[in-house]
Amino acid sequence: MRDENGSGGIDLRLLKAAVEATGEAILITTAELDEPGPRIEYANAAFVRLSGYPLDEVIGRSPRFLQGPRTERSELDRARASLDAGEAFQGETLNYRKDGSTYMVEWLITPVRESDGRITHWVSAQRDVTERRAFEDRQAMMVRELHHRVKNTLATVQAVLNATMRSSVTMAEFGRAFTGRIVSLARTHALITEDQAQVASFEGLLRAELDPYNENGRITLRGPTVRLASELAVPIGMALHELTTNALRHGALAHQDGRVTVTWTVEDRADAKHLSWVWNEHDGPPPSLPTREGFGMRLINKILAAQTGAEVDVEADADGLRISIGIPLRSP
Repeated sequence: MRDENGSGGIDLRLLKAAVEATGEAILITTAELDEPGPRIEYANAAFVRLSGYPLDEVIGRSPRFLQGPRTERSELDRARASLDAGEAFQGETLNYRKDGSTYMVEWLITPVRESDGRITHWVSAQRDVTERRAFEDRQAMMVRELHHRVKNTLATVQAVLNATMRSSVTMAEFGRAFTGRIVSLARTHALITEDQAQVASFEGLLRAELDPYNENGRITLRGPTVRLASELAVPIGMALHELTTNALRHGALAHQDGRVTVTWTVEDRADAKHLSWVWNEHDGPPPSLPTREGFGMRLINKILAAQTGAEVDVEADADGLRISIGIPLRSP
């Protein structure tokens, strides 16, 4: 092919058509780097779509007009150092559209040189990587959260092991109690991990413990949707497991006609929102308050209070045990 002047090479009209058709934003600027330069001499349609600026508001301006308060200065300094050395630069930064919204841009800036090596222009190819950066940031956050949670989980397992050993009379009792507590802890972590926001619903924790015993509608759950961050979900899940285990061994679920009702509300208090819930057992064996404080009651009365700031009230009503708990909610 021949160019528009009849000389050898690719037709410039085809090159321009290819640049206009590409999905990547392309800018061509003058070579000077100090303000007010470099000045934009060409921008393709993809750049207009990406930035929201019409072409007549782009030509003649410096690309610096896309920068704003949150644009990373260190990245701009890296770019300037490379361009001062006459080298190509690849990086990412935050740009601002005409409407004020932001986008993460990945750009490759390369020099255009004369035969004597003198730089006459810069060509910048840009693409919107906002979604990719958000995904990467979220992945990094989840890894940090996972490391933190694993560390806390190992400490929790150690505490559960030691407490179960102290409160168990026989090895068989120890095996049953410890296995049940670890399985409950694993269920809670599964609920947290499966949620995109890394939270667990209060009702989900209840159902994980009580649904297996809900034959003939003996379990009643009533309350609004409440989402718990992991630092609340783990101790609350453990407390619910202890309440369920106690009901199976000594309370309402140990009797075929026994029932468990759990109701909860979210209250606005001066300091924070509070999750208030009542565990109420009905029609089981004659109720009595625990005479020996095993690990379950220690967890509810002490560990739950220490880790969540919970207020716990335990009473023996006429037809069953009633436990009222209030917990300040922290934002997930």
